[in-house]
Amino acid sequence: MNTELIHVGFGNILAMNKVVAIVAPGPAPIKRLVEQAGGRGMLVDMTNGKKTKTILIMDSGHIVLTAIGSKTIAARVEASRGGSFLGQTKRYKE
Repeated sequence: MNTELIHVGFGNILAMNKVVAIVAPGPAPIKRLVEQAGGRGMLVDMTNGKKTKTILIMDSGHIVLTAIGSKTIAARVEASRGGSFLGQTKRYKE
């Protein structure tokens, strides 16, 4: 199995084939999940002090905080796989 590495900001690289979910940081259940992960030593902060925009839940149970948006992460994954972002293509006026 190949490891798919994606840049998630500030020089941080993440193995995307280990990601179970990409979620927004706003909902209360997600905030509780982040607090619990911090208490267990399973929280990885890749924001470099910036505002958390996306939370990645890993298959190992780790919770990763990133300062880039979920659409940006999805676009980088699609680009690395040779596809267009979520099946969308740019339309140009002729």
